[in-house]
Amino acid sequence: MTTVVVVGTQWGDEGKGKITDYFSGEANIIARYQGGDNAGHTLNIDGQVYKLRSVPSGILYSDKTSVIGNGVVLNLESLADELKRLNEQGVNTDNLKISNRAQLILPYHIQLDKCQEKSRGNSKVGTTNRGIGPAYMDKAARVGIRMADILDKDIFKAELEENLKQKNEMFTKIYGVEAMKFDDIFDKFYEIGQSLKDRVIDTSAYLNKELKAGKNVLFEGAQGIMLDIDHGTYPYVTSSNPAGGVTTGAGIGAPLIDNVIGVVKAYTSRVGAGPFPTEQDNEIGNFLREAGHEYGTVTHRPRRVGWLDTVVLRHSANVSGVTHLSLNCLDVLTGLKEIKVCTGYDLNGKVIDEYPANLNILAQCKPVYKTFEGWSEDITQAKSLSDLPKQAQAYLEFLKSELGVEYATVSVGPDREQTIEVHDVWDRA
Repeated sequence: MTTVVVVGTQWGDEGKGKITDYFSGEANIIARYQGGDNAGHTLNIDGQVYKLRSVPSGILYSDKTSVIGNGVVLNLESLADELKRLNEQGVNTDNLKISNRAQLILPYHIQLDKCQEKSRGNSKVGTTNRGIGPAYMDKAARVGIRMADILDKDIFKAELEENLKQKNEMFTKIYGVEAMKFDDIFDKFYEIGQSLKDRVIDTSAYLNKELKAGKNVLFEGAQGIMLDIDHGTYPYVTSSNPAGGVTTGAGIGAPLIDNVIGVVKAYTSRVGAGPFPTEQDNEIGNFLREAGHEYGTVTHRPRRVGWLDTVVLRHSANVSGVTHLSLNCLDVLTGLKEIKVCTGYDLNGKVIDEYPANLNILAQCKPVYKTFEGWSEDITQAKSLSDLPKQAQAYLEFLKSELGVEYATVSVGPDREQTIEVHDVWDRA
């Protein structure tokens, strides 16, 4: 039995889906433990593009089980559409299991998300308006509706009536929008719930049983660590814990975790508002955005881009217990004459290497860069690190030394086959 957790070490969009898919080959089970359908994964396999939102990346393997854990907030309408689209692409989704404790995103969460974001004006958090935050709010307030609840008609009816009563008070009296109708929500979502009921189980009990039986399990998070509600750039964060959330979000004990793969882009990107010390709003940024196709999978918004930031990476590695790095998009840097890496922040003449929690202090920080020589050779067909130009090898060696973490993989393109495996994370030795 071996367990591997895949986490993003930046602000998301690091290519976690590709790495999850790559290491799923040795897994028996692939489980998602947090987030919602606001975080998309794009997979390129044999020329076919698959876009996932709630379904774990391991769904593309028909001989493996995919699990949506209790820490996920789930939009059943979105999930049903996703399963339909995957089936149309020839993907067998029969092996998907859903936690009976997963909280649901309902239409009033999405409406509330939009209303709250609009009311913030210039102080917008930059949400995707998919109801993620309000759903987690209801969970914390102990008024959320779970998969187990929606399958029981009487429980779902009572909970929905009470929640809608409260939410409609807010919509009409605070935000000045129309009240939502009970029947419109109840009928549609109860029907979808019934169509999914055969997939609904106690996934914590299932995972623990399978681990004791010696199965390999891969756990995937959604957003990156810098969007973690505790350890990210608060308040410009998501509403769950990509860092360390696997134990509560999947219902397994911490001693069962063997390896944690920190997925990192060879540069940095983020979507939405919030601090970004190494952002390049210039020709360099435009080059990286176009070369890396930096547009959101779900929102299609252009991502903000900049140089790699090792202050961010050290912070992420510390709070999530990263044991190995998977570096993606090395090929995107091809063609740059010089490449920069932030190694620290200059704060009023003093160099610091810790990520400030105070955003006013962070705003005063200026990146301290180390500059590397770029390369122009096409690296997309490289099969080993020795196949890479010496400049690329020097760049990789510096990052490994700076972070003190070995590589699991280095990717030289978006396809599954464009992955150089450096270390077998399923080998517990």
